[in-house]
This record gives sequence, C-alpha cells and structure tokens, in this order.
Amino acid sequence: MALSSFLKLCASALLLGGTAQAAADTMPATAHLDSIVVGAGCFWGVEKRFEAMPGVVDAVSGYADGNGVEPTYRAITQRRNQHNPNNHAEVVKVSFNPAQISLTTLLQRYFEMHDPTQLNRQGNDIGTQYRSTVLTNSQAQYDTAQQVMTAYQPLLSKAGYGSITTLIKPLREFFPAEQYHQDYIAKNPNGYCPDHSTGVRFNPQQQTQVASADNSALQQGKQILVIDSESYCPYCEKFKAEVASKYSGDIPLHFRYASQLSGLTLKTATWATPTIILLENGKEVFGHQGYLNPDEFYLLLGKFKLGDSEAFNVAFDEGTDGRFCQQYEIFKNTPEGVFIDKLSGAPLFDTRHRFDSGTGWLSFTQPVDGAVIEKPDNRYGMRRTEIRAAVSGIHLGHVFNDGPGGKPRYCINATVLDFVPRG
Repeated sequence: MALSSFLKLCASALLLGGTAQAAADTMPATAHLDSIVVGAGCFWGVEKRFEAMPGVVDAVSGYADGNGVEPTYRAITQRRNQHNPNNHAEVVKVSFNPAQISLTTLLQRYFEMHDPTQLNRQGNDIGTQYRSTVLTNSQAQYDTAQQVMTAYQPLLSKAGYGSITTLIKPLREFFPAEQYHQDYIAKNPNGYCPDHSTGVRFNPQQQTQVASADNSALQQGKQILVIDSESYCPYCEKFKAEVASKYSGDIPLHFRYASQLSGLTLKTATWATPTIILLENGKEVFGHQGYLNPDEFYLLLGKFKLGDSEAFNVAFDEGTDGRFCQQYEIFKNTPEGVFIDKLSGAPLFDTRHRFDSGTGWLSFTQPVDGAVIEKPDNRYGMRRTEIRAAVSGIHLGHVFNDGPGGKPRYCINATVLDFVPRG
C-alpha cells in the first residue's frame, strides 16, 4: 500500500474481520477447505471484500511472486522496487469452503472488484506491487482462472475497456504480511474503501441495476453528493448511520455510485467510498475522500452554506450574536412553531417555551427533548454551561438559572437557527 494511501486512512475499530472468523468458528471439522492467492492492488480493500463473502473462511494479506526482494512491506515499497518486475505483489490468501462458494464464483467476484486492464497499478497506487495476479495451487485452479478470465474479456471489451493484464501462474510461496496489515480496514474505521472496479458484471442483471440515474436535481443550486459503494463498505455504512440518517437540512443529500455521475463537473477522483462532494449548479465546490464524522461534516457544510458570516462565527468559533440583532428581531415574535438547527434541520426549541428575557437574545425555558448537549465553559474567567446542538455539534449559546418561576434560561443565538411554523 502506497504511503499516500496509508496516510489517508485514519485509526480506530470496526468489526469486519468477525464475518470470516464467525464462519471459521462454525465450520464443521470435516469440511474440505481450499485456498487461492490473488492480487488486485492494495491488499487492504481486497482482504476486506473477500472476508465479507459467504463461504470465505479467512483472508490473509501478504506478499508473493517476487524474486530477490525481501517479502516485507518496507522492502517492496522502496522506490527502487516500484517498477521492479521481480518485486513481490501485495496479495491476499483466500481460504474458502467450496461447498458454500465455488472457485468460479470467487474468481468472478475477484475480477469484478478491481480493474484488471490496468498494468501494475490500481488507481493512484502505481508500481509492480499492485499488479493484478492469480496464483494457483493446482492445474485445476489454473484452468478455472483462465476460463473465468477468458469469459470476462468480452464483457470488458463491450464496455470499452482494453485487454486484461492479469497474470495467472502457479504459486511458489506465500508470505503473510505484518500483523498491522491484517484486517487493516477493520482496525481503521475513519477512512475510505478503495474501489477500482469497472462496474462490469458477469451477471448482466446486476449490471443494469445501477446503469443510470437522474442527476437533474444535482445540477440545480446547492447539493450534497455522497459516492456510495456498490459492494459492502464499512465506511459508507458508518457515514449513513452516524451522519446521513440524522440529517434533515435544507440542502438535499444524495447517494450515487461512481457509475451514476453523468452531467456533473467533478474534480475529485471517484474511486474512494465514501466520497463527499458539495455541488453548486452541478459543479464541485469541495470534495473529500473518506468518512467524515458529524463534527467534520457539519464544519464542511457550514463553510459551504454559511460562508464568511456571523452565523458561521457563532456556530464554529463559539461567537455571540450582537444584542437585539436583526435575526433576533425577526424571531422574537414568530407564530407558533419550532426553531431548528440551521445546518442539520433538527428541532431545537419550541415557541411554547420561549419568553422575553429583555436581554436581546432568544430565551427559552427548555429545549426539545434530546436536542441539545451541555458542556462546561470556563473561558474568560467565568463558569458557564454551554449549549450545543446534539446532531451537528454547533454552538448555540448558554443556559443560566435565572429563568421565570425558577426555571432555566436558555440564552440562544438567533443566527444559527431557522424557524418552521407549526402546521
């Protein structure tokens, strides 16, 4: 894996490896297992995709097919070996139960998960270590691999791709990679899944399912585009669960596959999932490859929506509206309704709990249940309790104990709110 790719993947833990381990734990002791070694670029993503397949018992990252080069990450990534034809390839040894997944099916998934027409590279990862290769343990495996590759070539040619460069040869020796490379994506959940697949499928029905998408809405005004994975990507699922599922802002959020981006003007490469792209009238304003946590996503969205404004200063620099500001004057006497987070769209405060404190800031006796979080704020020599939005994390104001009838007073900045009348 190239150093640039390594730096883009951040650290922590998802439980991807559990799929293969669970299969191993429940496998009958008498089951006949087979294995095959394949290379399809960076072994992190290849290992992860195989581990998610039913019938795969284990997938181990490693090195193979080199000569005169030490089978270690340090050695194969040296500059002098980048174009060395004798360099080891980054490979994955896949152990599988043929009763659950055939070698033909496994190899079909292998060819579909990368671009086998690229020579000694996959995407931005360039060098002989990233070559496409199938290393077999028997003549039967060799023949099956040749048959699958031969069947795939006309499908690729029909889609406009060139000749397959995959090398199929007998395995001499497999060297497991260093421990930190094993289940790497599972250990590092704040990155992206490299997806260099062509989108060409052995099953034509699978191919037509994602053939096109109507992007007319993405070409109008401000839009949020998230490039999703056609296969399982833990970072995509995490983004959906932690960010997208809780977002209800007024800038629409759209999911697309990399094959569904026609009509858009993009600068960021689309082979990493997720990739978050902010569009204006169909043109990219900003792009980020990889998972964004809620704080990172809303900071990016804040720059996109609010720009250099008082609202941005309040939301992210913990600023304060001027007393009796214009937005306060608009919001202090609204009809019945709910004040919502300007970025996430989440309900924050209800007019039922609004009162006139005479301070020049919006005041409420309570927030919507679960809508805000409290944090100690000891800046400027004061002891206060800061109020932030639970979903977006933006700064809203402070809470004091001098509200009416002994209730709290939530002193809230108007510029970070929008208002929705009660229907």
